[in-house]
Formats: sequence, structure tokens, C-alpha cells
Amino acid sequence: MDWFQVTFLALLQGLTEFLPISSSGHLILPSQLFGWADQGLAFDVAVHVGTLLAVMLYFYRDICQMTKAWFASVFQRQKSQQSLMAWGVIFATVPACIIGELFNGVIEQNLRATWIIAVTTLLFGVLLWWADIKGSRKRGEGDFTIKDAIWIGLAQALALIPGTSRSGITITAGLMLGLNRKTAARFSFLLSIPLIMAAGLLKGAELYQTGTEAQISHTLVGGLIAFGAALACIHIFLHLLDRIGMLPFVIYRLILGTILLVFFV
Repeated sequence: MDWFQVTFLALLQGLTEFLPISSSGHLILPSQLFGWADQGLAFDVAVHVGTLLAVMLYFYRDICQMTKAWFASVFQRQKSQQSLMAWGVIFATVPACIIGELFNGVIEQNLRATWIIAVTTLLFGVLLWWADIKGSRKRGEGDFTIKDAIWIGLAQALALIPGTSRSGITITAGLMLGLNRKTAARFSFLLSIPLIMAAGLLKGAELYQTGTEAQISHTLVGGLIAFGAALACIHIFLHLLDRIGMLPFVIYRLILGTILLVFFV
């Protein structure tokens, strides 16, 4: 990879990991437009670690409070909203893990076609718009329940289908349950932590087994760029969310899906 490719792909990973715009659709475009080869496992691990560190740093206080509250709920039977959120992340992670384990092979072999990614980018973009305008958006973090977490977790399992967007479908589910935009987005970002961690560990194990060589400067810079892009993305997204709503992301998804259908299918 040259430095333009490193910068471009790292920025792409850092931004699309958390915005509801489908990272799968974006990862197709560079290879189609520029004829780029696969960036390699080492680079994938680096940018995953970068985005993971970004979301963990941004929600550092929340994570500490949720962890402390979770232990208090287990060993001292003390219930709180923070412990409920921690249990919510755990319960919501389970469906994607189970379905991913059962159907990962089927998804890899049959659902990575460009036309499928284009259609899901369009379909779930429209669903995000519908949820944003039809959801009551009256329930905040204090109203969040384990039942909400389970429904959002089941929706997250759909993100195994390329083009769906993990953040997009979990925010959509939260809005459909009546959560306000910020609560739905915050839970979506917290929910990303175990899955990004698992993906990074799996890719790291694969990298260790294959013994693939990598250019250290590219992986380090790529990880740092992904970290910075993801951190800025989370901060700006949460601060502008109530002001701009989901429509800009819906429009963007419709444009992206149409481009994929018209030019790459």
C-alpha cells in the first residue's frame, strides 16, 4: 500500500464503523474504483484496534461506572440504571454471537455479492428514516430496559448481512422502541465494544497463525488515523444528532446504494 491508500482506508474504517451508513458498501468502492488489492490482515487488525480504543476512550467513564455497577449487582445484589445498561450490553451481544457462529459460513459464501450490499444499503436506509419519523423518541436512558436491549441485540444480528450497518440497524431498533436519538446512539456505540473487540481478536489470531509480514509504519499510522477519525466521528455525531436527525444519513445511503446498483452490479 502507498500512503494515500493507508490514509484513505483508515479514515474509511474510522468513520463508517460508527455512522449508520454501512461500512460494507464503502469497502467495495476503493477496490472497484482504484483496483486496490486487499490491505492485509495486519492493517485490518490495526484499524480495528484504533476504532476500539476510540470508543472505549470516549465512553471511559460510562464503562467504569457500568463495570462497577455490574459487579455490585452480581455480588451485592445492588441494582441501578448503570448495572442495567451493563447487563443490557451483555444480553444484546449474545444474539449476534450465536447467529454469527451458526451462519458465518453461509454469509461469507452467499451474501457478499455487490447487489445484495446495494439492496440492503437502500432497504435499511429507508427503514432508518421510517423509524426516525415514526418513533416517539420520548424514552431516555432512565427508561431503558433489558427488554429493549434484547430487541436491539436481535436487530444487531441482522448486521451480519453485508450492507445493513451495525450502528444503523441498532439505532433503528432503538428508535422503533421509542428511545430518543441520543439514547439509541449511545447504546449502539457501547454495544459495538464487545463486537469490535471480538473481531479484532479473531483477526489477530488469524494473523498470528498465518505469520503474515506487514509494514510496521503502515499498520501503526493506519491504526492512529482510524483512532482519530472514530473519536471525532463519535463526538460530532452525538452532538449534532438531535439537530440534524437521521435524514442526512438516509439520503447518503440512498445515493450510495443507487451508485452500487447502477455502476457495480
